[in-house]
Amino acid sequence: MITQSIMAIMIGFIFAFVLAIILIPILRKMHAGQNISVYLEKSHKKKQGTPTMGGLIFILSTLIIVLLLIVFNKIHFSYTLLILLFTFFGYALIGLADDYLIIKKHNNKGLSQTSKLLLQTFIAIIFFYLFMKGGNEPLIWIHSLNIKLNIGFFYGLFILLVLVATSNAVNLTDGLDGLATGLSIIAFITFGIISASSGWLDGYEDITVLAFVIVGSLLAFLLFNYNPAKVFMGDTGSLSLGATIGAYAIMTRHEVLLVLIGLVFVLETLSCIIQIVYYKLTHKRFFPMTPIHHTFEKMGMKEKTIVKLFWLVGLLASFIALFYGVVL
Repeated sequence: MITQSIMAIMIGFIFAFVLAIILIPILRKMHAGQNISVYLEKSHKKKQGTPTMGGLIFILSTLIIVLLLIVFNKIHFSYTLLILLFTFFGYALIGLADDYLIIKKHNNKGLSQTSKLLLQTFIAIIFFYLFMKGGNEPLIWIHSLNIKLNIGFFYGLFILLVLVATSNAVNLTDGLDGLATGLSIIAFITFGIISASSGWLDGYEDITVLAFVIVGSLLAFLLFNYNPAKVFMGDTGSLSLGATIGAYAIMTRHEVLLVLIGLVFVLETLSCIIQIVYYKLTHKRFFPMTPIHHTFEKMGMKEKTIVKLFWLVGLLASFIALFYGVVL
């Protein structure tokens, strides 16, 4: 399994690196540039016009590699793998539609929030149907305490919350060069290790390989996405990554640990919720700017320093999650 995982990372890296070299110039020719908000720090102004929709790099890389691995019988097209691929590409299509409309309109108005939420909900409902049809029970597991909670009908709502919340959380976090990419790499490495230790799960080896293919692809993407970024992942990438992280948590029955593994994503989302609620109650801002990474910028911290700090928090949180989820 270790050898397969390392090979998956290497293959993912090579394919995504080559795709990046091909796709980034194409995106520039398409004038698929990012529009920068007037409310951001002056340091962001130079990012105006940087190609977006770069999530296609690691999404297409993953698609090509998985198809090749299946054709050459290196992995099996298991039911578990099917569900994860459906989530990965389903949310990618929503993000792609949003990014395309933004580029076409030459502003930051893509799909309406209502349309985007409805599409995300639709994919989540299909996920729930496929998940339950696979013989899964509506249980929340706390592995370290060997506790299984059957929440019945509410598990469907829980799955909806996990998929929609994680997809949007990664989307909110994708505001600094390399931030969401690095945190996603940490999350997928963590769930790759968790998947490898989930021998009870049919197709666990296949989804372990998938996780590390995504890791390799993201590592290559990070070379072009780290400050100063030559390409942004856009909603195409962020919605897909977030939903797939949530799907891994559900499939491996580590939904509770998702809060730790995605701690920075959770904090970024909470900062936005607190800001909105506080403003409606007091008509004042609780934070200088949200998501919270922009507050750190307002405090005078450099973008690279913030990114590295948030990566460190994500890494430490994932170590703790692995200790409770795998070691105990």
